[in-house]
Amino acid sequence: MGVTGPPGPVMDRDEVDRALARLGAEHEAIETSLLALQDHAGRRLLEGAELTGVTKERWTATEASITLLWTYFDAYTAALRTAREIRARRRWSSREDLAELTELLRGESVTVAGSAAATANAPTLHGNSGRLTEQYSLVTLVDRMNELYATSLDMVVAADAVWSALPARIDLLAAELQRTRKLAHSVGVRPGEHPAGDDLERITRTLTRLREEVVSDPLAYWLPTEGSSAPGGGRPDTTVYDREARALEDVRREIEAVLTVRQDAEARLVKLRDVLSRADRTLAEARTARGEVLAKIAATEVPVVSGPPTVLQEQLATAAEYRRQAQWHRLSPLLDSLEQKAEDELLRARESLTAVTAPLAVRAELRGRLDAYKAKVARHGLAEDPFLIERYDAARRMLWSAPCDLRVAEQAVLRYQQAAAEQLSAASHVPEQGGPQDRRGETSS
Repeated sequence: MGVTGPPGPVMDRDEVDRALARLGAEHEAIETSLLALQDHAGRRLLEGAELTGVTKERWTATEASITLLWTYFDAYTAALRTAREIRARRRWSSREDLAELTELLRGESVTVAGSAAATANAPTLHGNSGRLTEQYSLVTLVDRMNELYATSLDMVVAADAVWSALPARIDLLAAELQRTRKLAHSVGVRPGEHPAGDDLERITRTLTRLREEVVSDPLAYWLPTEGSSAPGGGRPDTTVYDREARALEDVRREIEAVLTVRQDAEARLVKLRDVLSRADRTLAEARTARGEVLAKIAATEVPVVSGPPTVLQEQLATAAEYRRQAQWHRLSPLLDSLEQKAEDELLRARESLTAVTAPLAVRAELRGRLDAYKAKVARHGLAEDPFLIERYDAARRMLWSAPCDLRVAEQAVLRYQQAAAEQLSAASHVPEQGGPQDRRGETSS
């Protein structure tokens, strides 16, 4: 929609003809815009909708603005028709005709009469509020139509954009919600019995309320673009929708996890029984080893080995019962917890066995050291040394006797090591027999 030129002195014939041509083109453009607004799908939806909130308030004002727009357009059309009739009186317009045309085309010569019903809710020009008739120049009238058209189109486009974007997406999400609800019901996930069932109920209520609000008050879910003057500048506010879509996705993943439990439950229960059985066998081995240590090792602290926890066996029986009753939503968290506890129990049993058999491991290490030094002594030709044989026999008696005092045995092994090291060191410093004689023989020869 365009704007005519500024007022000025009496126009000549060429100026009048150019102005009329411009006004005719402008009239056609304004009419096209108004008809497009009249046929806009968003406007037709607004007319038939039961609106609430901010949308109801703005649509009331917009309806009045559109009515006023047509009133202004009719006045504009009448003024243009009058100007054309004056110009058509004669081929060469007289001075009086040109003065009348100048006043009509540039002066405040257009009278707009509006009823109270038509203008009550529409915005009015500053200083003219409350009047039943107003005087405009064609320039002012076009400015006024441009202003009303922009605000009306902005409201219509914004509402239409929200209606085009959100209800369809909400319906798709609601359909996905229904599928998830059926799937949840099939695995026993129900409101009041499982958190995911409660989440599905909450999402259902939120989506129902959101759709009702979007349909009745679309402008409540419109975010205008800051600084934009173009009609419809902005985007639908999808914050609530996006939040519920994420929540539904979380629930869906949880339901899928429960379905996976249903498929893998037997294999997981078998594995759990195996892990707990291995833990029990390890603890039994630790208890047997503790008796052996107490019989073979003296003067040492041997930790007590506890029995298998009955609570895990009870929980395992409960899990099996859940599986028989197809209570998958209860079985899923119980299996997760049991699997971790079973691994912890197996680790505890292995640590108990290690702690109980530690004295035997120490004795085995001392025996290994003793035999290793004996072999070293033999390689250096000292196997028959009486002192070393005495030290070796003393240490060996302690290590191969029961009960074995590890502290005393370790001291005996250390004494044998020290004696062997001393003998080996002394043997390495003894000069070889016949060396000097050889060297002297070489000199005398």
